[in-house]
Amino acid sequence: MAEPSWQELLRLRLSERNAKQNAFASIIEQYRRLAQQTKLLKERNASLLKAVSSVRANPSSSTVHVPGTAPSEDNPVRAAYMASLESQISSLRDELATVYKTQGQNAQRLLAMNETLREKEEASRIETENLRKAREEVAHLRRKVDQHAELMAEKDRTAQVLHDEINTLQLELGQIDERNQTLTKDNAKLLQRWLDDKQAQANKMNEANDFYEDMRSRHQAVLNWRDGGDGKPASGNGTSVSGNGVKEGEAVGETLTDGTRLQGETSLDQTPNG
Repeated sequence: MAEPSWQELLRLRLSERNAKQNAFASIIEQYRRLAQQTKLLKERNASLLKAVSSVRANPSSSTVHVPGTAPSEDNPVRAAYMASLESQISSLRDELATVYKTQGQNAQRLLAMNETLREKEEASRIETENLRKAREEVAHLRRKVDQHAELMAEKDRTAQVLHDEINTLQLELGQIDERNQTLTKDNAKLLQRWLDDKQAQANKMNEANDFYEDMRSRHQAVLNWRDGGDGKPASGNGTSVSGNGVKEGEAVGETLTDGTRLQGETSLDQTPNG
């Protein structure tokens, strides 16, 4: 069950206070009236007792009113009774004036209370409107908080996906780096092997050239020696014949010391690469 609002709580407390204060109001009012009546009766009795005393002191005065005759002005009982009535009338008038005054004060208090109630109702209306706006704002802020929570959850999921992708890419990058390092090492080995092979080929080519130059110089020396020993020009067709019966311009074959036969062409200016 919802707790009462502060206006209802204030009204209940004021009602309890008024109930406590007005619990004996009727008894107090009756006691006040009784006291007034007692006072009036005491004054009336005192007047009557005074009149009786005056009658006893003057027995010739009559206290009986005869119809058709004018009332005696010096009748003490009647005077006392009239004084008592006048006192009662005066007391009632005072009480009536007091009642009117109290009624006016109550009317003023009622107007003031009505004005206060109107102000309180206006303040309550304003507070209710502010409370409604505050509740709407709280509901709006709660919706925004929920939206932000959903957005943060979505960002967390996206961040997790990106983190997984980054880890995957890092693994792939590591594999690619290892592959690149392996390929770099293989390329270095292949390059070194190619360089070694080319160096070996160059060395072989240099050896072949050196061997060819050596054999050419030897052949030229043999030819020069033969030409110097014979002292004759070449025969018939203008070709020179070596001591072995080989004409100049024909293929010359010589056997090396290791048993390899070298075939020489007639043109001595031709290199081993043709």
